[in-house]
Amino acid sequence: MSRDRQILKAGQMRAAEQALIDAGTSVDALMQVAGRGAAEWIWRMAGRHKVTVLCGPGNNGGDGYVIAEAIRERGGHAVVVAAAEPATDACRKARALFGGDVVETDSEAKGEVLVDCLFGTGLTRPLSQEHLALLTRLAEPHPRRVAVDMPSGVQSDSGMLLGEGLPAYDLTIALGAWKFAHFLMPSSARMGRLQRVPIGVDAVRGAALAVARPQLRAPAPDAHKYRRGLLAVVGGAMPGAAVLAGIAAQRAGAGYVKLFAESKRNVPADLVVDQGALSEVLADDRHTAVLVGPGLGRDATARERLAVALADGVPVVVDADALVLLAPRHLAGREASVIATPHEGELVALERAFDLDGAGTRPERALALAEASGMVVVAKGPDTVIAAPDGRLACAVRASSWLSTAGTGDVLAGVIASRLATGREGFDAACEGVWLHGEAARLCPPAFTAGQLAEAVPLALAACL
Repeated sequence: MSRDRQILKAGQMRAAEQALIDAGTSVDALMQVAGRGAAEWIWRMAGRHKVTVLCGPGNNGGDGYVIAEAIRERGGHAVVVAAAEPATDACRKARALFGGDVVETDSEAKGEVLVDCLFGTGLTRPLSQEHLALLTRLAEPHPRRVAVDMPSGVQSDSGMLLGEGLPAYDLTIALGAWKFAHFLMPSSARMGRLQRVPIGVDAVRGAALAVARPQLRAPAPDAHKYRRGLLAVVGGAMPGAAVLAGIAAQRAGAGYVKLFAESKRNVPADLVVDQGALSEVLADDRHTAVLVGPGLGRDATARERLAVALADGVPVVVDADALVLLAPRHLAGREASVIATPHEGELVALERAFDLDGAGTRPERALALAEASGMVVVAKGPDTVIAAPDGRLACAVRASSWLSTAGTGDVLAGVIASRLATGREGFDAACEGVWLHGEAARLCPPAFTAGQLAEAVPLALAACL
């Protein structure tokens, strides 16, 4: 597992740091590595403009003193505002090594960049009124803001904001490893760009991972359409959604996409339509995956088509209406993988269907559903989480907010199903599809449509070759 991608809870991070200390690295040395690494990114933003560093009493504050000294050594101007006297030995030593100015909390510190080192990972209660007032007062006159490890006032394991009126940041620098709050709403929306400073933390068994760019290959020289994967897309009452998913699937790697639909109206010429009975369509043993749900409807016919799709022996992606109709009986005895792609409302419906209480953080809810159902769960939204029945967990980096338009979920389902049809294992197909979907959105112009998003998928795919 890549150490660069792992996402740790606060307790896991403390244990990882303690392992480094037990192996002979001092707290002071770790603080120097973390603080000077963070200073590199801050220097890129600030240059020789004035930097104000807000330092708390703990080791996050100690990081701030190291940052300020590193900037001062480069010839920059860094002033520290001490919210409280240092309360740890490492913080006291870092302050003693700082050769610049430390000013009182009532000073009118102003500059180009504010660096928040008040509190970091592990905070579980709201900021005091005094600390909140200090943070917001300093944030206002600084046009750019940087959070070190975690914005003060954020719960690192859940991404929840511990109070109101917290400032937003242009850059957040994770120390050692990513934390869940870097990826989860509402905190991730306030963090700006994300960067990470490695400090030598080892890979942690069972850690979640950040979704990364897939490493893909072009088809083999002797490839043909069936060898690349045949995906069957099941249409329904609203055929446009299935067509859109099919178009996206064509562009995400599968060699052959076949749409089951009653009509060929408004279907591109290069998307094959089969108007036979669904059971007959799926009797073709050359197909390698099925997508069911986009535009399916929720009537008796839709229920029958869902049952037929899930009775098939190949991997299946279940999306949209099919998620609302899905019941535990549909999955009984299945061996091939099933990927579910619910948004929040559909996630709640699935939790009810599988008798889950919906408690916990978003990653915990996705894992609980995956374990209860046996499905890979892609809990999609502004903070997409992917969970597998075996406990694997991944979080996607915040994607373009322009994805908040009709049809983009159909595109995601098509892309994931396409990766599944190529032979990818369920969890890997889901992670690849989520990354390609987010990258395609990044490559699109503002206010793009779902159709434009589907057209951009090959450009995202090209970035992985």
